[in-house]
Amino acid sequence: MSGKKSTVDIYKLLEKSNCRECGYPTCMAFAAAVFQGRNHLSDCPRLDPAVAEAEGGAPAKTVDPSEEMNKALEEFRAQMKDVDLEARAKVLGGRYANGRLILKILGKDFGVDNAGKIHTDIHVNPWVAAPFFAYVLQGQGVEPSGEWISLRELEGGRPLYGLFVQRVEQPIRKVADAYPDLFADMVDLFGGKEVEPAYQSDISVVLQVLPKVPIMVCYWRPEDGMESNFNLLFDGNANKNLPTQALYTLSGGLGNMFEKLALRHGVAV
Repeated sequence: MSGKKSTVDIYKLLEKSNCRECGYPTCMAFAAAVFQGRNHLSDCPRLDPAVAEAEGGAPAKTVDPSEEMNKALEEFRAQMKDVDLEARAKVLGGRYANGRLILKILGKDFGVDNAGKIHTDIHVNPWVAAPFFAYVLQGQGVEPSGEWISLRELEGGRPLYGLFVQRVEQPIRKVADAYPDLFADMVDLFGGKEVEPAYQSDISVVLQVLPKVPIMVCYWRPEDGMESNFNLLFDGNANKNLPTQALYTLSGGLGNMFEKLALRHGVAV
């Protein structure tokens, strides 16, 4: 931090609301992380970007997300030529047939061959393709623990948590508020399973996004003048089978998918 000699100097630039949107419990904790070089001042979602740039130096060069995603997909495909698909099928909870490793994603078959070509009957979005490849190439095949935790509790999840709340949980909450049939569709269309409500939620549904990567969605209806609430939780072993960044990408894609589902039913979100 240019010109800032202490955590307190950085703290003075913040709004001091302890909003937690950055993933830290207090503004002071965030300021300490910035001072130690673990975060950039611009990671505060409530700070004027001009202030962040002036006080913290120029932010990193902006990268087109779609360009970055396409590059990652090409790298994943190039690695597939060396993969023993039959052996990986046994580890990952899939099956091997006709030279392809086949996995269930949200109840649908996704196959991949050694050329990195994905075979499925449905449209493949990048937010599915990238985590799919990451699971095939990096998944350890660890069985789910049955413990449910938030993204910030996963290794490497804390820096992503503020964006996760803004870009994943809050948008899905708004969809659920406007489209009450969302959870029934999760069960009917995506192979979800409604379970005993967890954490005193009104509705809890488990979605099997990959064979050994379940997620749980919990929703609290609005009542007594209070807003609704929504949490997306991960199995405690999730990032042993899928990197935390890939879990974030996959979750954002789910939110986008749910928004489109509501729109197809004529519900404006």
